[in-house]
Amino acid sequence: MSENTEVEAKRVFIGAGCNRVVNNVSWGASGLVSFGAQNAVAIFCPKTAQILTTLPGHKASVNCTHWLPSSKFAFKAKHLDRHYLLSGDTDGVIILWELSTNSNNWRHVLQLPRSHKKGVTCITAFMCSETDAMFASGSSDGVVNVWDVSFPSQPSEECKVSCLDSISADSKAIVTLSLAELPQNPGRFTLAMGGLDNKIKLYCGERTGKFTSVCELKGHTDWIRSLDFSLPLHSTDEPTNSIMLVSSSQDKVIRIWKLVLVGDVGSWQREITLASYIEGPVFDSGRFTYQVSVESVLIGHEDWVYSVEWQPPVDCHQPLSILSASMDKTMMIWRPEKKTGVWVNVVCVGELSHCALGFYGGHWSPDGVSILAHGYGGSFHLWRNVSSSKEFENWQMQKVPSGHFAAVTDITWARTGEYLLSVSHDQTTRVFSSWKSDEENEHWHELARPQVHGHDINCVAIVQGKGNHRFVSGAEEKVVRVFEAPLSFLKTLKHTCAGGEGSFPEDLQADVQVLGANMSALGLSQKPIYLHSSSEPLERNGGGEGLETFETVPEAAPVELKEPPIEDQLAFHTLWPESHKLYGHGNELFSLCCDHNGTLVASSCKAQSAAMAEIWLWEVGTWKAVGRLQSHSLTVTHLEFSYDDTLLLSVSRDRHFSVFSIQRTDDGDVSHKLMAKVEAHKRIIWACSWNPYGHQFATSSRDKTVKIWSIEKDAHVKQVLALPQFGSSVTAVAWTGLDQKEKSGCIAVGMESGLIELWNIKIKETEEEGTTATAALALRLEPLMCHVSAVNRLAWRPTESNQSLLRLTSCGDDNCVRVFDFKF
Repeated sequence: MSENTEVEAKRVFIGAGCNRVVNNVSWGASGLVSFGAQNAVAIFCPKTAQILTTLPGHKASVNCTHWLPSSKFAFKAKHLDRHYLLSGDTDGVIILWELSTNSNNWRHVLQLPRSHKKGVTCITAFMCSETDAMFASGSSDGVVNVWDVSFPSQPSEECKVSCLDSISADSKAIVTLSLAELPQNPGRFTLAMGGLDNKIKLYCGERTGKFTSVCELKGHTDWIRSLDFSLPLHSTDEPTNSIMLVSSSQDKVIRIWKLVLVGDVGSWQREITLASYIEGPVFDSGRFTYQVSVESVLIGHEDWVYSVEWQPPVDCHQPLSILSASMDKTMMIWRPEKKTGVWVNVVCVGELSHCALGFYGGHWSPDGVSILAHGYGGSFHLWRNVSSSKEFENWQMQKVPSGHFAAVTDITWARTGEYLLSVSHDQTTRVFSSWKSDEENEHWHELARPQVHGHDINCVAIVQGKGNHRFVSGAEEKVVRVFEAPLSFLKTLKHTCAGGEGSFPEDLQADVQVLGANMSALGLSQKPIYLHSSSEPLERNGGGEGLETFETVPEAAPVELKEPPIEDQLAFHTLWPESHKLYGHGNELFSLCCDHNGTLVASSCKAQSAAMAEIWLWEVGTWKAVGRLQSHSLTVTHLEFSYDDTLLLSVSRDRHFSVFSIQRTDDGDVSHKLMAKVEAHKRIIWACSWNPYGHQFATSSRDKTVKIWSIEKDAHVKQVLALPQFGSSVTAVAWTGLDQKEKSGCIAVGMESGLIELWNIKIKETEEEGTTATAALALRLEPLMCHVSAVNRLAWRPTESNQSLLRLTSCGDDNCVRVFDFKF
C-alpha cells in the first residue's frame, strides 16, 4: 500500500432524535424537514425517511429552525435553485444556511450580527418575493428582532441581511411569533407575539423599519403557545380585505381571529354600543383602519395546545384548514362546515399511541397531504392522506427517521455485523439495521428498542460466540444487566439486508421460548412474555383491585415485523427480556467489553479510589464473578480484550494503562495476572484499541495524542509510535486490519470537536529492533460528514480479512449514530 492511497468515504446512515423543544421543526418548500439534534441542524427527507445531513456551526443546543421559503410559501417557490434555512440556538446565535437544489450542496452563509443575548425561542418569516423576505426572531428575554433579507439572483452575489428593528416586547420570554402583510396595504406588516401571559400583542410596521404596538387581543386564560397568520382570504372576484390569525394556548383552547380592513383612516367612526365591545379592537396603519374580532373558538383538545398552523395554499388560495398539535398525544385538522360555516374537527390522529407523552408541534407538507408531529421522546410521527376521493380522507402512518434524543454513549456491532446496537443518556438501547428494498441505496431504520430504562445508559457489549443474540449493558446504577433476543426479533431480522445469512440458525431458534418482553411500571426490569402463555392479560394482584391502576403500563404485543417499525411499535413491542442481573460494583457502571470467544465479560465502574476501580470478570452463561482485577486508582474508562483473548487492556482516568494476562486452566477456572502498568499520557486516557493482527495497541487521550504500543517477547511494553498532535482531545480510537501479510491496518480517530480522521499504519517486527511502526494520514472526513460534538465511540464492522470496503460506525454527544463506508 503506498503512503498516499486515495480513500473514498461515503455517508451511509445518520440516526438522530429531535431536540425536545417546541419550535424546533420546519418543513420547507424544498420538501425537506429541518430539526435541531443537540448542536447540529439535521435535514431529513420525508419520502425516504432518511436523514440526509447534519450542519455544524452552533456551539449550543439548537432551539428552532425555519425554512425560507417554508411550506406556507411553496406556491411562490416552484422553481428555486437555492433554498435557505435559519437556525437559532440557546446562546442567542442565528445562522443562515443555503441549499443548492441542483447539487444538494449546503453552505454556511453567515451568522447574523447582533443576535439575541438570551436563547432564541422562535423564528417566523414572510416571503415578499422570491428574492426578498422579512423575518422576526424572538428570545427568552422578551426581545424581538425584525430582519430584512435579500437573496442573490446571480450565483456570484451574496445574501444581504439587515436588522430593521429590535422590540423589547416583554420582560418575560416571547415564545411564538407570526408575520403577515396587511390586506390592501403593500409594504405594511403586522407582527403577532405571544408569551408567558394570556394576551396576544399585535405590532405594525413598514418594510423599512420601526414596529409599534397597536393592540392586544384578550381571550385566552393561560400562556400563548402558538400563533399563525393565514395568507389573504380570496373570495370570488373582489379583492381580499381580511386575513385570519389562529392562536393556541395552555388553556387547551384554539381561537381564530379575523383581521378586517374596515375603511380609510378618519372616514370610519365606531359606534359606542355593546356590540362594538364584542367586535374587538380597532387600529390604524397607513391610510387604513383595521378591526380584529373573534371568528371562532375551537374546543377539543384535552391538554396544552403547543402548535397551530394553517394549511399551505397550493395556488394562491388559502384553504380554510388548520392543523393543531397538543400534549394530549393527538393532532387535529379543523375546517368550517360547508353549510353552517361552523368550525369542526374533521380529522384526529395519534390518539392510539401510548408512547409520545404528547406532541410539541405539528406541520403540514407543502402539498397539504401529509402532516408531521414531533413528540416528547424526540420522535417523529408522520401521517399521509392516502385516499383518492375528496370526500373521504384516510390518514395512514408513514415511516420516519428516528434516533436517540440525548448523548449516545456507546455503540457496537452484532457478531457478524448485521445490525448496530447503541446506548444513550436518553435511557434507551436501540438496534439499527438496513432493510431490504428494491432501490439501489440501502435504507437504514431503527429495528428494535431492546431496553427502555429508568437510568441513563453508559456502556454496552455484545456477547460473542455461538447461540442466541445477547448483550450486556451498564447504566447509572451498580448492576450490569444481561439481555437475550426474543423470537419476535429473530424473525424480524430475516427481513433486513443482512438477515438470512443469520449468525443464529433457524433450527436453534426453536429453543427460544420467549416471544418478547413487558415494561415494568418503574421502567427498570423487563419481564419475559413466553411463547405458550395465555393470550389473556393476567388478573393482577389476584382480585383485580390492582395497585398499579394509577400507572398502568400497556401489555406488549411482540410480532414479526416485515417492514421498519413505527414509533409506537418500537417503544413497547420490541423490548428484549432481561435474563440476569450482575451485582458487585459499588458505583455506577462505566465500561463493558466481551472477549472474542464469548466466554468472559469485563466491567468497570466510576471510581475515586483503588478499591472501586477494580475490573470485574464475569463468566458468560453462569454469570458468576470469576475475577477482580486491581491496578487502577480512578475510573477505568475503556476495556478491550486482545484478538486471541489472552490479554485484557484497560485505560483509566489515572493516566495509566494496564495489561493483564488472562489464562484458562484445564478445569475451566480463570486466572489473571497484571503484566504491565504504564503512565502513558499527561491527561485522562479516553480509549484504547488492539491491532487485530498482533499484540500492538493504540491509546488516545485528552492530551490530544494517540500513541501506539507493542508488547515485546519478554512481556515488557514499549512505545513504538506517537501520531502527530491532533486539534482537540482524542475521545475515541478504533483499529482494523487491512492486510494480514503486510501487517497493515487503519486506525480511526474521533475527537472532542466531532471530527474523524483515518490513519494507515504498518507494523514491522525484526529480531534486532523488535517492533517498529509507520503511519500516514489516509483521510480527514469533511466537517459536514462528522459529528458536531464529541465522538464517544468508534467501531469497525467485523469483516473478513483483506477487504477493500470497510464500514465504520460512530456515536457522539450530538445525539447521532453514524455509519460510513470507506473504499481503500
